[in-house]
Amino acid sequence: MKQFILPAPPDRNGLVRVSGEAFHYLVHVRRLKRGDRFRAVLPHVGGESPAGAVLVEVAAVEDGALTVALAGAEAGGVETGGADTGSAEAGGAEAGGEALPPILLFQALPKGPKMDLIVRQAAEGALSEVVPFTSERSVPVGEEARRRGKLRRWERIVREALQQSGSPVFTVLHPVLDWEGLFAYWNKLRAASPPALGIFLHQEPVEFGDTPLAGSNLHRYLSIVPGLLALVVGPEGGFSPAEVSRFVAEGFKPLKIGNTVLRVETAALYGAAAARVILLETSSWTGNG
Repeated sequence: MKQFILPAPPDRNGLVRVSGEAFHYLVHVRRLKRGDRFRAVLPHVGGESPAGAVLVEVAAVEDGALTVALAGAEAGGVETGGADTGSAEAGGAEAGGEALPPILLFQALPKGPKMDLIVRQAAEGALSEVVPFTSERSVPVGEEARRRGKLRRWERIVREALQQSGSPVFTVLHPVLDWEGLFAYWNKLRAASPPALGIFLHQEPVEFGDTPLAGSNLHRYLSIVPGLLALVVGPEGGFSPAEVSRFVAEGFKPLKIGNTVLRVETAALYGAAAARVILLETSSWTGNG
């Protein structure tokens, strides 16, 4: 169900002022007016997950600005403005009460605008975090100002995807990391969320040194539900042999899905969707349900 992410936390009076594109969306697209109630999500602030869904009421509509007031702790009521109802939970929780481990996408930067699509699909697919990084075959983003501009664009895409999809997981977009920064971040995650499982998608049979490395399938990898799952997708051309060796040395497991070579943007969606469905249906395929 659709949801609206508030642009700022409520002030001490429980009010939030909305302007700019968000004002246009609420007033001219959703056609809300004074007294209407709708479901909203508290924003991601200070590195913490949002507190979840709240019910808000339009308190005032002015020229170019709208003020909403908190109407309840849970967004379970029916709106008068025709927008959707429902509830959302933060982090790795799923609607309906079944908790999933956080699923992160470590994505090597692809060419052109492909990252836009990857980011949007990750948010719609309820991934917890997208971590872009540079690898040997990545096309570098460029100077710092351009990199910040791309990050802002991706953050806007995430917000729009979350609002459109109503995803119960607030997808966080991490700043672009270099090769060493990626593994430093991975080791930090592993220390904080044991047991953490890292899987890298690779289009060719993986060799580690002179010995073929036996990769397992996704069901086996996920048979012991991890505390955190990181999926790694390479750029066009995949990872180099040296990069593959580094992933293995850092504890990542290799995975080749199917017998076709997938585009970068397809591989990210394919792998993440497969992992999420398996985790959602763990009780049925393990016989515990």
